[in-house]
Amino acid sequence: MLRRIVLAGCLTVLVAGCASYHPEPVSPIDNASGLDSRTLGDQRLQKFIEVELDRSGKADPPPAWDLSTLTLAAIYYHPDIAIANAKLASAEAGVITARQRPNPALSITNAFGQAVVAGAIPVGAAAMTVGPVVDFLIETFGKRENRTAQAQHLADSARWDLATAGWQVRTRVRTALLNLWAAQQRLVLTHRQLDLQEQLVGLLEQRLAVGEASSVDVMLVRVARAQITFSIRNLEQTEAAARAQLATALGVPVRALDGVDLSLDAFRHPPPIPANPDTGKLRREALTKRTDVQASLQEYDAAQSALQLQIANQYPNVTLSPGYNYDFGVNKYMVGVGADHLPIFNQNQGPIAQALANRQQAAASFTALQAQIIGAIDQAATAYRAATRSVTTGDALLADDERRERQIASQFRAGQVDRVTLVTAELGVAATSVSRFDAVAQQRQAIGALEDALQQPLFDPGHWPVVPEQESGLSHSEPSL
Repeated sequence: MLRRIVLAGCLTVLVAGCASYHPEPVSPIDNASGLDSRTLGDQRLQKFIEVELDRSGKADPPPAWDLSTLTLAAIYYHPDIAIANAKLASAEAGVITARQRPNPALSITNAFGQAVVAGAIPVGAAAMTVGPVVDFLIETFGKRENRTAQAQHLADSARWDLATAGWQVRTRVRTALLNLWAAQQRLVLTHRQLDLQEQLVGLLEQRLAVGEASSVDVMLVRVARAQITFSIRNLEQTEAAARAQLATALGVPVRALDGVDLSLDAFRHPPPIPANPDTGKLRREALTKRTDVQASLQEYDAAQSALQLQIANQYPNVTLSPGYNYDFGVNKYMVGVGADHLPIFNQNQGPIAQALANRQQAAASFTALQAQIIGAIDQAATAYRAATRSVTTGDALLADDERRERQIASQFRAGQVDRVTLVTAELGVAATSVSRFDAVAQQRQAIGALEDALQQPLFDPGHWPVVPEQESGLSHSEPSL
């Protein structure tokens, strides 16, 4: 009876410690419906943004959606963050697996029959042999510690990958916002150009009617008007595409942006950039502290730990096997000691060589990443300097055209020139404004590329959500969907 109670208790403990399976089916229809119903007015999203802004010292949310709040919305909604967070959870679970000690193994041998020598079995003894043996595997030479260190480095790498995913989300949001701002500004300038061109066409048509202009002159201004009109249509299409691009970057349907007040002030007033942005402290920090650099370092450390583990695997583990044997009425107690993987035919040379090659590959990948960062910084800085020079040139040309237009306007008021001359001068200012803005847009794009290369929030630098450095992934940036 006592044995049954002990056996039942052991089984109860084993069952209680086991996990149970709970299915979570995914419905394509329900999932798509949830994605399609996302809005920027979601109360949980608003609470998430409020908490994030409060952590960064911005207790009062801005009245409009700007680069910071839209980035937080993208972190809340975009599936890339959920994927990176799931990978982090998987890597952290790998640490739990690596820390676990091997479970013991139980084996039972049974034999039934009769004794070889008659009368050898004691009176009342069962004619059988029962031998339960428990095998305990004792890992040696720090194998468990090395395995745990490898898993921990991979989890740290996944945590940095989560931060990298956040930066990539910001990049896509900023790029879409910048494209939207550029399209809107070009539309304003081009509409002004079209209004002036309409005036010029009307004036020349009046002259043609009284024989003071040729049909060729009228045809040329009409062709110019048609070209400007087509430019406006293309810009309207570009603006619509930029809105769709922004919605995709946020992880919401494009109609979720309808009626949303978007603040684009971050691009109207560029941040102060040093004269040589490719040198100095920011460059050094990018080469040593970027999230992908930190992830690559952790991958290298994981390769180091993997090599240590394979070197330790040259040496056998110890197996301790206590047991009991009931042998035809005789009680026997045993303690067996064994070893696995005796280094007789090989000393684990193959896995060691593979681990060594993996470490070399990790080191080469880290060097390649730093070289890529240097190239990205140099290219972005060069593009920024060139675009800034173009903006300076555009400012000078626009100032000359505006000064000339003011002179002609003064002459027009004095009756020295006609309206055609005045409108032509105003068209020159409008055309130069469009060309100058192209340089401005290129400068802002170069700042964005520099922001990505340095991994520093140059646009709206006052806020960036910090990815946690310890367990459980994106604790404060992870929405509960």
